[in-house]
Amino acid sequence: MQITSSLDEIRSIVKAAKKNDLLIGFVPTMGALHEGHLSLIRQAMEENDTVVVSIFINPIQFGKNEDFAQYPRTFDTDCKLLSKEGVNVVFNPKASEMYPGGFCTTVVPEHLEDKLCGKSRPGHFRGVATVVLKLFNLIQPDNAYFGQKDFQQTVVISRMAADLNLDVSIKVLPTVRDKEELALSSRNAYLSNTEKKDARCLYQALIKAKDMVNAGEKNAGEIKLEMEKVINNCKSARIDYISIVNPETLEAVPAVQHGDVAAMSVIIGKTRLIDNIILTEN
Repeated sequence: MQITSSLDEIRSIVKAAKKNDLLIGFVPTMGALHEGHLSLIRQAMEENDTVVVSIFINPIQFGKNEDFAQYPRTFDTDCKLLSKEGVNVVFNPKASEMYPGGFCTTVVPEHLEDKLCGKSRPGHFRGVATVVLKLFNLIQPDNAYFGQKDFQQTVVISRMAADLNLDVSIKVLPTVRDKEELALSSRNAYLSNTEKKDARCLYQALIKAKDMVNAGEKNAGEIKLEMEKVINNCKSARIDYISIVNPETLEAVPAVQHGDVAAMSVIIGKTRLIDNIILTEN
């Protein structure tokens, strides 16, 4: 497994792979890897000749009062996991190379960045879109893999790829959950054991919504009210937002239609968690 932090070296590695007509799969991460990341990596390994995983805690997607300094950093452990999975290349760039002095160009996903998580995290999704575009330009993947847990992120990136005519296939894989149905996230490390149990209310609320839709309820307002009741029954939980949205525009819908998504952000203790579910898949 090659490990590099050099932008020039990753370009050389990619150039050699392209010269040999190898399919490149790419999984961008911020490290602190868990089974959710590994599910993406395994899918990438199945579908490509060369797999690149980036580990980069992207400073421009964190707000002033967010957890950039505290975000878990487990690079050595991550590399051991990636080596075990057979990953070909780990790209761990330095922030000073990704954003050198004078850097001033960003990608602004208009109409998508100020909805859902974007309301309480201004600038977050332009930071995400910018770093992903930079990574795509460096790695030139044929396929790139993302998790459904980060639903808004997948919508932003898919829209960017379409709008900017990027030659990459965006693959979105199902959310991976622990035995308590908590969506796996690097930020789960912040939760105490009691808070992890409390966090089950997110999935319970999502299942409540899906059950209501399956039973014939289409009124988004009624569904949201029942979801809020589930969350509010948990003492340590505070709702940031609950919304039922169109899966492409992220606009809130009055009545549930095919493919619509229930998405939420809930603060458990001091930790902000997100989760979502597709309400009508069939």
